[in-house]
Amino acid sequence: MAWVISVMLPPMAIFFPLFTLLEDLGYLPRIAFNLDNFFRKAGTQGKQALTMSMGFGCNAAGIISTRIIDSPREKLIAIITNNFVPCNGRFPIIITMATIFMGKFLDNKYTSLVAAFYVLLMVITGVLVTLLVSKFLSQTILKGIPSSFTLELPPYRKPQIGKVIVRSIFDRTLFVLSRAIIVAAPAGVITWLFANMKFGSQSLLSISANFLNPFGQLLGLDGFILMAFLLGLPANEIVLPILIMSYMSEGAMLELDDLNTLRTLLFNNGWSFITALNFMLFSLLHFPCGTTLLTIRNETGSMKWPLFTFALTTSIAILVTLITNLLFKIVV
Repeated sequence: MAWVISVMLPPMAIFFPLFTLLEDLGYLPRIAFNLDNFFRKAGTQGKQALTMSMGFGCNAAGIISTRIIDSPREKLIAIITNNFVPCNGRFPIIITMATIFMGKFLDNKYTSLVAAFYVLLMVITGVLVTLLVSKFLSQTILKGIPSSFTLELPPYRKPQIGKVIVRSIFDRTLFVLSRAIIVAAPAGVITWLFANMKFGSQSLLSISANFLNPFGQLLGLDGFILMAFLLGLPANEIVLPILIMSYMSEGAMLELDDLNTLRTLLFNNGWSFITALNFMLFSLLHFPCGTTLLTIRNETGSMKWPLFTFALTTSIAILVTLITNLLFKIVV
């Protein structure tokens, strides 16, 4: 629980005040207005651009922000697809992998440039998948008549800094953290049990990882990576620490001192370029964290939609990584 708070709080304390500042300036409604035609081609409306933007800070907060969408059908599409934009829990994974793997294949002076390119590529991929899945949903299970887009553009105004800070901290940051704590507390116990329960000479975590390993290999990953994502359900921030714990056969989540040590550990456990790439893709597209699933349940009033979102996003993550791995094997 302390780990989740320490990792989630700093980026949210930066992102949400800045987002609220743009909102108070009167700038965000203009973004929705200008992007309405673009999103309408995907079967939704311009306000989804704002909920997507909020999702970059936290997908759970992005789900809550869909309340600004009047149409129940288009709101539900936005709720389901919000998970495809990387939140502050996924960005550290994407940035770390881009830095220690993708950026190391060229001369050192281009490391940061190549890493930045791959991070941008992941963001663009997330946006494209959001639009494609929105289009698919709007023409299948959530088919309906598009709503008319009406929006009163507020004047540009001087932001009220004090009000911005209070709203961002209490209405968004603390609200999301409180839900994360509710999910993280019992999940921390489960992770500890998996790492410390022994059957013979192997932990339950190792046994589970070995069972999942053949399937993980098909995706260009391995069993420990899949277990890290499963045990990291409470918060994406703990996926990498769980993976490090698994590879080092420790009984508690760990964080290494520097990226070179982490790179060496991953290489020693069979990682390659395609492993890192598919790890980034799976992190981007896989099931929402527990906090987001709980928020979907509260916003829709039904368990059907969080379960559907879990199944849909996981299926897409599996399909994309499977195709990427097969194409890589064909080319190489």
